Amino acid sequence: MNSIKRSGVGGVALQITKDARTSGLVDETQDGDTTHRAEVRVYAFNDLLLVVDLDKVSDEHIAALVARGATQTNSIHQAVDARVMHSGNGYCVQLPPADDAGFSVGDPAGSHPAPGLIVISKGKGPGADQAARLASDLVDERRAQVGDL
Repeated sequence: MNSIKRSGVGGVALQITKDARTSGLVDETQDGDTTHRAEVRVYAFNDLLLVVDLDKVSDEHIAALVARGATQTNSIHQAVDARVMHSGNGYCVQLPPADDAGFSVGDPAGSHPAPGLIVISKGKGPGADQAARLASDLVDERRAQVGDL
C-alpha cells in the first residue's frame, strides 16, 4: 500500500505504477518506453477516489460508477481532470480532490485497478474497511461493464 505524497505546489499524488499498467492507464513498448499516458478525471467521495480514463470508459459507465460511489458513501465532492505522470521509474496520478475525500499527505491508500480505471481507498481510519469493500465492488462492476469477469 502506497502513501499519498506531496506533488508540486499544493498538490498531492499517489504512486500507481503496477496498477497503471494493469488498468491500461499507461501503454508501453516491450522496452518499457511510454507510448500513452491517460487523461483522467478524479471523482471524490468520502474516503474514496475514482480515477477514470476519459478515453476508455464511456459516459454511461462513468455515470453508473459515480452513482454507486455516491450512493454507497452518501457523499460526492468535486471531479477534477488530472494526469498520469512519470515518477522515477514508474507512474503516479495527481489527485486534486484528495483533500475533499479526506486524504492527507502521508495517508496510506489502497489502489484497486480495473479496465480503464483505478479506485483509491483510504488505507486506515474509521471509514477504511468500508472504502476498501466499495472499491472492490466498483472494480467488480467495471469488469462486468466490459465483460471481464
